[in-house]
Amino acid sequence: MDNKLNLLMCGTGEYTTGWTGSGASQSDKKIGVVALTLFDLRRLGKVDKLGMVGVNGSKYPAIRAHLRQNIEQVYKDLDVSFDSFPKETETDSEAYKTAIDKLHPGDAVVIFTPDSTHYAIARHAIERGLHVLVTKPATQLLSHHLDLVDLSRKHNVVCFVEHHKRYDPVYSDARARARTLGEFNFFNAWMSQPKSQLETFRAWAGKDSDISYYLSSHHIDICCWILQDKAVPTRVVASAATGIATSAPYNCVPETEDTITLLVDWQSITSPTHKGTAVYTASWTAPLRSGVHSAQHWYYMGEKGDVNIDQAHRGYDVTVDDTGKTWYNPFYMKYSPSESGHFDGQRGYGYISIEKFVDAARSVNAGTAQPSEFDAHGLPTIRNTVLTTAILNAGRISLDEKRPVGISKEGEKWILH
Repeated sequence: MDNKLNLLMCGTGEYTTGWTGSGASQSDKKIGVVALTLFDLRRLGKVDKLGMVGVNGSKYPAIRAHLRQNIEQVYKDLDVSFDSFPKETETDSEAYKTAIDKLHPGDAVVIFTPDSTHYAIARHAIERGLHVLVTKPATQLLSHHLDLVDLSRKHNVVCFVEHHKRYDPVYSDARARARTLGEFNFFNAWMSQPKSQLETFRAWAGKDSDISYYLSSHHIDICCWILQDKAVPTRVVASAATGIATSAPYNCVPETEDTITLLVDWQSITSPTHKGTAVYTASWTAPLRSGVHSAQHWYYMGEKGDVNIDQAHRGYDVTVDDTGKTWYNPFYMKYSPSESGHFDGQRGYGYISIEKFVDAARSVNAGTAQPSEFDAHGLPTIRNTVLTTAILNAGRISLDEKRPVGISKEGEKWILH
């Protein structure tokens, strides 16, 4: 295929650029993931024109300087230019509409913005015939997720959710092995990030979203992926710990939970007598110097065996006098240049997740594939990720209304009750 994809990045924050409200990110994404990947895909001839849209245009001079210093001057032949919206003198919460309206059917939009904005941006893009990659959680409401399923089918565009953990080679292999272990019995997942994330996310933490939507979405999706066509969730009960995020020095809004746990009942599709339970826990109040940015592990037990994964400690650690011991994850993004001085992270699952979307959109534009084909490939399409949103939405309702929430299917539609 020689048809290059024009693409708009929605969101200018840490995951896109490595730049946060307080300057360059101090996390494991110091130069971002999205923009860097797309700059490299442009170098490789898959992407053509790039744009970026945020709310506050005054950030762009600092962002451009950051990208030039840390990407353009580090890697050979990597152009970091892009069109930006809104203008540097403007602040506009609806600048995404102006930027999207300048695109043409068959172009693409990548959405890495606060959770509460995903649905509006994705809907605006899909209705204009644009392919969409939206970060997890796709939406906060099940009804919104189902609407995007219908819209993407109506407009015949690719719509993926950026569940990059599906491309982690360990998780992918574990999923294949777990599916051979017979009926599902138990799943337990833990994911956390240090309290410093409350500084990064203070603008929306507790106001627009919670730690379950932000972090548990990773492992809930992995569990749903393992159990696809094997079992379905039927009931969710949520519990939360509080008190750290709302206290000094973080001082988040009173509604902010520290740690959220969802207990989910699962029912086998093939055996009425087989039921399973899953526990998904996420926190953004982990210790500051634990040596990992994201603690992440899960355990799966089926009737014929189990799978146990610790993806925070991969047998690879580095100790430095000033900062102590750190466990690194080179499978996610490799930032060190190649022998020739070029960017060398094409095998990282953060990169692959975006490239898979670009390849899918290009193949549809070239007429060699239909968007619906990707549902059958085990990819995180908008249709294949409905139950992840159902569980997350049910968890939020359970916390807010202090009650269990049921999940069931009426005809072709999943509903909460």
